[in-house]
Amino acid sequence: MSTTITVIPGDGIGPDIIDATLKILDKAGCDFNYEFADAGLAALEKTGELLPQATLDAIARNKATLKGPLTTPVGEGFTSINVSLRKQFNLYANVRPVKSFKGTKARYEDIDIITVRENTEGMYSGLGQVVSEDGSEAQAMSKITRAGAERIVRFAYELARREGRKKVTAVHKANILKSTSGLFLKVAREIAAEYPDIQSDEMIVDAVCMKLVMNPEQFDVIVTTNLFGDILSDLCAGLVGGLGMAPGANIGDNSAIFEAVHGSAPDIAGQNLANPTSVILAAIQMLEYLGMQDQAKRILAAVTDVIATGDRTTRDLGGNGGTTDFTQAVIDRL
Repeated sequence: MSTTITVIPGDGIGPDIIDATLKILDKAGCDFNYEFADAGLAALEKTGELLPQATLDAIARNKATLKGPLTTPVGEGFTSINVSLRKQFNLYANVRPVKSFKGTKARYEDIDIITVRENTEGMYSGLGQVVSEDGSEAQAMSKITRAGAERIVRFAYELARREGRKKVTAVHKANILKSTSGLFLKVAREIAAEYPDIQSDEMIVDAVCMKLVMNPEQFDVIVTTNLFGDILSDLCAGLVGGLGMAPGANIGDNSAIFEAVHGSAPDIAGQNLANPTSVILAAIQMLEYLGMQDQAKRILAAVTDVIATGDRTTRDLGGNGGTTDFTQAVIDRL
């Protein structure tokens, strides 16, 4: 019985890198049925909506969704599509792993960090956003709930235990934000006590930024609130060569969306230049989520070897191959 997954090709380079990834999944014998759906500018042109109901229905129907980068028009009153999806499906955990690959031009060699970011609360909940009529003052509200904090911290510890990770670092700013960050830290300490098999650490966010740059090897799993997680996960991506090497998963109790975390890069769309690694790595996260560990390991081994040997790699990886060349190099190894 083959599994159906929802596929949102996305905007810009999205269709190219998603197509590449589906070919790799097929070659690895994943035997998926693909239900294609539109979102972003592609959907806006066809339906007048950034996120059509048919797309929401498809995501709800299938347990997993693979998504290319989407463009939300800036400054036109449109809500971020990614934020809308997280809210609609209560995708409370944003899981952003970064791992060093030999052959990239990254500054570090043995990074292996997972950032677990709370995805629905904090500064991004959209509460109390007001600008005074004369434009001289603006306000926004951050809201942290005990239930939300418990859920994300427990998720991080369960992930650490499942993957044989040694340490979880709770990142906060409770010295200044005594109410919101204070509650998050209090809950993190309580949950940590339930996992004596895992080393627990807590650190103020600015110190984490400094230490990630100076000695990133000391980090294993980071768990934090929405805004800090957004910033730290991109910083971590920079340690391994940038967003082109960084996948992301948005996971809830009933569904999950796996995505390339970089933008849609419209300037190189359709030119066979894009590096599909980010969305291939996101597909590997999806396979792990669906319990297809064997296929996940095989694809990861193939991608690792392609990058390490510089075989038909794209320009950002120091090669002169295109999207299709890179994809074929991975397929040849499968």
